[in-house]
Formats: sequence, structure tokens, C-alpha cells
Amino acid sequence: MQRLFEFIGHHPYLATGAVLAAAVVAFYEIRERVQAFAALSAMQAVRLMNQGALVIDLRGKELYDAGHIGDARNVPMAELASQAESLKKWRDKNVITYCDSGTSGAGGARTLMKLGFTKVFNLHGGLNAWVKDNLPLAKTSPGGKGSSK
Repeated sequence: MQRLFEFIGHHPYLATGAVLAAAVVAFYEIRERVQAFAALSAMQAVRLMNQGALVIDLRGKELYDAGHIGDARNVPMAELASQAESLKKWRDKNVITYCDSGTSGAGGARTLMKLGFTKVFNLHGGLNAWVKDNLPLAKTSPGGKGSSK
């Protein structure tokens, strides 16, 4: 242990760099694990959607209107717990949550699980992954109806 402190004393920049590198690795690892909660790929999400899964967009209304997954229902993350009662018929059915990157989607999936939903999934990578896989988006027109892009 004495030699470690001696090394750090002689090489402060190297020691600082090693600590920073470890912190960056820990940050990315934790972020990846948070996003991976009940995660499924865009193709797996499409399969569940074809079987009648409910898709919940956790982003704000403006982002939802700009582009969302087909029949997704817009329930902003802040309102998810309060609107859970209106979603009660989906408690034992497949539910897919998503946001832009997958982080809030994972949090939304956890919230729904705590509220008694049994089959909740998170779109891994969020809408960014959906777009990356060249899957279609719908936009909400001023009249309120969605249109495919």
C-alpha cells in the first residue's frame, strides 16, 4: 500500500487519468444497465405490436406530434402514474414504453411494473433505434389524426 501512495505521489497525472477512466467506464456501464431494463429491439417490438401490444410514448406532446410510432399513445413520463388507471385494462397484456433514447422508457417500464402491470417492455435505444432501423413514423396533423411518413 505504501508503494501505491509513492507511485501516485510521483505520477499524479497518470493516477488522475486512471481514476477518470474508471469513472467513465462506470458511468457508461450503469447507463447501459438502466436502459437494458426489460429491453427489446425494434424488431421484437414490431412483433409484439402485431400481436396487439399497447405502445406508450413517454415524450412531451410536441415531440409526439413531430413523429411517433404508429398507434402509440402519448402519456408523458410525468403523468404516467396518474394516468395508470386509464390504462388498467392493459395490466396483463403486453405494453411497450419508449422515449428518445431508452433511458426514460426504462424508468416508465419500472413505474408501470410497480403499479401492477405484468408484461411491460422498454424499446431499447428508444425512438432513435426505431429510426435507425428505418421503421416508419407517424406525425400528428393539426386536425389531430396521425399520418404515416
